[in-house]
Amino acid sequence: MSRLNQELSLLQGIGLLSTSLLGTGIFIIPALAATSAGQASLWGWLILIVLVLPIAFTFAQLGRHFPHAGGAPHLIGRAFGVRMERVSALLFFVAVLPVGLPAALNIASGFWQALFDLNSSQLLMVQLGTLGLILLLGQRPAKASGLIQSLIALAIIATIGYIWWAGDLPLNNQPLLPLNSDLSLIPAAIGVMFWCFVGIEAFTHMGEEFKNPQRDFPIAMLLGVLLAGLVYWACSVAVLSFNTYGDVNSDATSLPRMLDLLAGDKARWLSAIIGYLACFASMNVYIQGFSRLIWSLADEQKLPASLAQRNGHGVPSRALFLVILICAVCATLAWSLSVSIDQLIRYANGNFILIYLLSMAAGWLLLKGIWRWVAGFSTVLCTVLLVCLGIDASYALGMFGALIIIDKLNSRRRAAMQNSKAVLCHKAL
Repeated sequence: MSRLNQELSLLQGIGLLSTSLLGTGIFIIPALAATSAGQASLWGWLILIVLVLPIAFTFAQLGRHFPHAGGAPHLIGRAFGVRMERVSALLFFVAVLPVGLPAALNIASGFWQALFDLNSSQLLMVQLGTLGLILLLGQRPAKASGLIQSLIALAIIATIGYIWWAGDLPLNNQPLLPLNSDLSLIPAAIGVMFWCFVGIEAFTHMGEEFKNPQRDFPIAMLLGVLLAGLVYWACSVAVLSFNTYGDVNSDATSLPRMLDLLAGDKARWLSAIIGYLACFASMNVYIQGFSRLIWSLADEQKLPASLAQRNGHGVPSRALFLVILICAVCATLAWSLSVSIDQLIRYANGNFILIYLLSMAAGWLLLKGIWRWVAGFSTVLCTVLLVCLGIDASYALGMFGALIIIDKLNSRRRAAMQNSKAVLCHKAL
């Protein structure tokens, strides 16, 4: 029986996942990928979609059979024990909060900088204000986020559709899958492009809130991934056609430049609003997912019980406030240290791929029949993706090793304290 309100429909679920996947990536990653691999980036998207589908199938089956607000850490814990659940939950936090969320907030605030030429301090205020809006929306039932994000998904798709229509794409000189491209550049590009499919694991936290999780959750997962992949590929064709790439410092303005070419200066406001809403939608899913992870751990007495409190709408309000507070602190630190978006994305991707790898390995142990073999194949794919990151994966592997060591030391300390208390009680008797 679900511990949270079951309110999400199939369409709302597709809207939540597709906007989570499109989110911050749609307006910067196609340009970054084109800068890294040029025409070969179109092959990169096709390869990445093929790689991600088995992972999505596995997450869909895990969410169908084990719907739980604890998401991926809960699944990993079911397969490998409580320690791995704790470590993977902490790995989630160091993947998203210190590096992933600041990157997303940075991208979101950049759309307002294009309109108002804001200084550094004003950009930080925009980021903190965005977190405040997510906190307000998060006090409402999950179906409110599902409705809003479905509308945002439609706006994103309509924007890319307008670019194709107004630009009369595809152009004759732009092949949809170029045959003479340098395929050796694809692995480096995939290291950045994987950011676009980060969000699948966060979506597993929402499994308990579907009206019919066994039927609707896997369908929403698969259709959301396919829809996002198609939109990313279409956006990349447009970026290459209009040549709005080539400089990592200006790739974030790729969409506004395309709209300026097609609709003039008046399109600047449109691109800023759509871009900001897309970033907002992606961050909202992650933050809501994290609040449910914390709530689930507290509800199972693995975190302080006060974090399990829910408001009148049945949402975990205290856990949400804690996540928002941590995000605000991390965003402020990233702003003060002037860490680049590219660095943040690459470091975050390593953590996400490692979480995916552990989740797929959990699927190998938890699932049966054909799905067990799909999970095994996905485990191999995630290993290959981690290798593609090269040195950038060291942050994730280093954090994973450090968290295991810290957890073992804490377990020994707790065991020693319990033994001491037992000895004292025995002497007292």
